[in-house]
Amino acid sequence: MKKYIFLLLTVFMFNIKAESQSLKLMTYNIRYDNPNDVENQWSQRKEFLSNQIGFYEVDIFGIQEGLHHQVAYLDSVFVNYNYIGVGRDDGKTKGEYSTIFYNSKKFKVIESSTFWLSETPNKISVGWDASMERICTYGLFQHNVTKQQFYVFNTHFDHIGTEARLKSAELILEKIEELNQKKLPVILTGDFNLIPETEPIQTISKILNDSEKISKVTPFGPKGTFNGFKFNQPVTDRIDYIFTSKNNISVKKYAVLSDSKNCKFPSDHLPVFVEVLIKK
Repeated sequence: MKKYIFLLLTVFMFNIKAESQSLKLMTYNIRYDNPNDVENQWSQRKEFLSNQIGFYEVDIFGIQEGLHHQVAYLDSVFVNYNYIGVGRDDGKTKGEYSTIFYNSKKFKVIESSTFWLSETPNKISVGWDASMERICTYGLFQHNVTKQQFYVFNTHFDHIGTEARLKSAELILEKIEELNQKKLPVILTGDFNLIPETEPIQTISKILNDSEKISKVTPFGPKGTFNGFKFNQPVTDRIDYIFTSKNNISVKKYAVLSDSKNCKFPSDHLPVFVEVLIKK
């Protein structure tokens, strides 16, 4: 009888696993390499930052503000990962990236591209009232074993242009609808330079879930994500997000990670970490 029950439980658990795919993700504004940051320069924090990402064993992580040499450094550290993305200034290697790193032992990229947050998204351009070029990089990923497919979009909104932030939100939602004809699971990560109550975030939240709001486990860590390298002050401004499609992704855990070393943060933003379940 015990053997029979064990077999039933085994079959039950197998069916649950077959119907869903667990995924760990992170979004992280790593702060561009600015020589004026003095003790917070990239050279002083890159090792701890990469160790932090590695410790959480994420499957996929999106970064913002990475310059080419910063992306190259992370690429050299994470040997089992590949990345997609280009520099926003020339569509190649110049300017900040919105890179998506992924564990290549688990996933492969079916298609990927980068578009500009502007009226002409297929051209290198500054949109609306933005202060500079802004981009969104996306990839269609497939799990090597289960063959489950899903989209990941990673972006960095302008910090000045009010119209640009709203139009950028609308553009990304339009792109998701245009690309995702099969209604596959979608994850949107990034630094949106906006608090939750603002119109662009509310616009996105009508179509996608804010992962913090639907986490099955109580969200862990500070409420805010922007620390400005100010270690001794509360982190209250929440401007970094991970959004998920509403009908086929559930969020198991959500956390804002405030790890530090010698009373210093590894970036002026805290990374957001989630563990999600993608439903088949």
